[in-house]
Amino acid sequence: MESATISKAIQFAENYIPEAMHDAKTPGCALAVVYRGEIVYESGFGWRDLERGLPVTPDTLCGIGSCSKAFAAMAILLLTEQGALHLDDPIERYVPFKLRSPRGPITIHHFLTHSSGLPALSTSEILIHKGLGADPGFPLASAEDFYRWVNGAQEEITPELGERFLYCNEGYRILGHIIQTVAGIPFHDFVTERILKPLGMPRSSYVRSVFEQDPNHMQHYLAKLDGSIAAAPFPYPDAADNPDFSFMLAAGGLVSSVHEMSNFIASNFASNPKKLLSPESLARMQRGYITKSESLYGPTGYGYGWTYTENFLGTPMIAHGGSIDVATAHTAFLPHKDLGAVILANASGMPHATIIEGVLAALLGSDPFEAIPALAIKRRMSSLAGNYSAYRGANRARVFSKAGLLYLEQKDDFQDVVVPLIPEESTMERNRFYILSEGVRQPVVFERTSSGFDLFVERNRYHRVGSGD
Repeated sequence: MESATISKAIQFAENYIPEAMHDAKTPGCALAVVYRGEIVYESGFGWRDLERGLPVTPDTLCGIGSCSKAFAAMAILLLTEQGALHLDDPIERYVPFKLRSPRGPITIHHFLTHSSGLPALSTSEILIHKGLGADPGFPLASAEDFYRWVNGAQEEITPELGERFLYCNEGYRILGHIIQTVAGIPFHDFVTERILKPLGMPRSSYVRSVFEQDPNHMQHYLAKLDGSIAAAPFPYPDAADNPDFSFMLAAGGLVSSVHEMSNFIASNFASNPKKLLSPESLARMQRGYITKSESLYGPTGYGYGWTYTENFLGTPMIAHGGSIDVATAHTAFLPHKDLGAVILANASGMPHATIIEGVLAALLGSDPFEAIPALAIKRRMSSLAGNYSAYRGANRARVFSKAGLLYLEQKDDFQDVVVPLIPEESTMERNRFYILSEGVRQPVVFERTSSGFDLFVERNRYHRVGSGD
């Protein structure tokens, strides 16, 4: 890879990440980029601890949320390669799982791909909210509690076994229990011994006390409803306190740093001599078995612990995001290019996937703001947002962005209306939107002028008069 493309990727990251942190009120984050098994860039941004004024570094530990699922999937494949289990084995063979699909037994493959028909049953919310001091009151302290909760959900199962994507944290927790049962040791110990240590990830851990006692760890922060942030604890229970229950952490309980996560990314490249799985097993993990959603790059599928996008700027992309409310992460790599990146942050709200995709686009030689639809859309939204005035200021409106949408606000002594502007096309290229009023579409059109934009809403023509800041 040419140094010029690496420089462009670094320039994008170092310009865009501080802006994204400011917009999301994220205190700190870290980024690392891997090429052919080597780190070509890593850096920390902002504070790992606001109160103490401590900076983030590439070695700062942070919760990675659902990026943990790839570790559980890799553990399953390691056991598969040694013949200890098979991917088409029914779940009930290993653990006290009682639910059945109308179409037959639910298998390990179904849980790996979120295609069991079992929807999310909120165990993550119960654990995280309890850990953040808002105990919802549901008993979830042991394996017995967990299976009582899960096995009561027979009526929740949809009949499309193997055909419908329903993201299910409980499925990955049960996979963690299967690993624990087959290996004969707690889930977190198996992953530590068979994955973390061999990959040179000695500080990555599922043990909360290890994380909290490390001198270089993130203070996590919770975004409050009023827009402020507050220091918060790592919300998952400590695996060391209840090792038989550590399988609950398989869905999202790992902490790591971008430096150590770089080793994990590299282990997913089939060309890497330090990989833990065979190329055949890696290929099984890194494909789409079931359609997850339609993305800005076309259909996205789900493999084993990874999402699969067939055409990201002309090449497949493997990725996964993670959030535990007080920390967020995103990991993505291009297996045919031996190229990947990871970002971790100690709060929620940043566009982590967009940042990683922008970095990868730059490394592929493209302008991120032209190649990545989300960046282009954000730029368009920023150009449209602002204060608008009708003829001689007799009527006013404001357009602002929030959570990926534009909103129109019309407010005076007699009205206070805020409505979302729904784009006619996902890329917003034509600047045409609509408002829904009792099910009826009302067009909203932005037209470019020599001085900015004019806004047409029903009978009104507004002229942009300010940024709205």
